[in-house]
Amino acid sequence: MNSLNVKLDSLITSQTRVKLLLKFFLNPESRSYLRELADEFGESTNSVRVELNRLSEAGLLTSFDEGRTKVYRANTSHPLFPEIHSMVRKFTGIDQLIPQVLSKLGDIHSAYIVGDYARGMDSGIIDLVLVGEADKAYLQNLIDKVEPMLHRKVRYLTLSEDELERYKPALKLEEAIELWSGKGE
Repeated sequence: MNSLNVKLDSLITSQTRVKLLLKFFLNPESRSYLRELADEFGESTNSVRVELNRLSEAGLLTSFDEGRTKVYRANTSHPLFPEIHSMVRKFTGIDQLIPQVLSKLGDIHSAYIVGDYARGMDSGIIDLVLVGEADKAYLQNLIDKVEPMLHRKVRYLTLSEDELERYKPALKLEEAIELWSGKGE
């Protein structure tokens, strides 16, 4: 485990709170409700409710009713949102992944994280989608170097712009975290 992980875990002693911060601040578009979170985390609804209430009282989460269900999401208007979002990205290693994988890689138009991480779940696997032409040998070499630092497996998929359009629904890009876009450059 890298030193940042140890610092975050010792700073935030509730593992449920850490999971909630990862869930909502890794991808601020994530939204979820109590029972869904309890099932996802494998924890009691009581322990998840306590932490949801604490984060809501602190103003870090907002909630709204959808029928009879209370739905939670990150409060992107909170003054600490940018710092917590950055801290969560550092905790998962995404901040290290971007410059190491994308610099000098080839003609990359955009890059996304999809799958569990995009939904705010730390599954130990980061799914990366690169759009454009990449030097795959160089990319694999970089991933081999970065995985031990991240303590996570990195899987990648390179697509052309046309392939991206064709696979958008399957990739669930509406849930993806856009890491980089070369549009307008």
